[in-house]
Amino acid sequence: MDFPGKRLILVCHCILNQNAVLRGWERARGAFPFAEDLMKSGYGVIQLPCPELLFLGPDRPPMSYEDYARLSGYREHCIRLLEPVLKELSICSRKGYRFRGVIAVQESPNCALSERRGVFMELLFEQLHKLHLSTDFIELPVWYAEGEERDFRKRLDGFLRGKRDES
Repeated sequence: MDFPGKRLILVCHCILNQNAVLRGWERARGAFPFAEDLMKSGYGVIQLPCPELLFLGPDRPPMSYEDYARLSGYREHCIRLLEPVLKELSICSRKGYRFRGVIAVQESPNCALSERRGVFMELLFEQLHKLHLSTDFIELPVWYAEGEERDFRKRLDGFLRGKRDES
């Protein structure tokens, strides 16, 4: 029997559940197609909670980074959501698991990492630094949609094999 490789990766919630995004902004029928590659990769996939959905619900309006950053109680909400995830990563890290990094969502007001970090990612990465865990990441491009994958799967494969994403 082939046992788990003690490798972990974090993914933003909407990567595995497009039902969490704003209505009309979905880019896949359920999970993104590349999620299947993740499942076959030997990585344990930890799905981050969706801070937007859990704070404002499914019928929330489109909002910017600035809107979320100013929203009363929102950062505290995000910190509470991250606590069990960070505890899991910390426990696993002490037991020899390797944490590869994060699959984020480009231009998201909460889950972006390149250019301007999203509110949720700012808080997550602050804690990852404190725990001395990997801050490597790859972002799902804004153009990526079911049926429109271009080179993303190739880039993801490289990332999972330990290459830094240069895109």
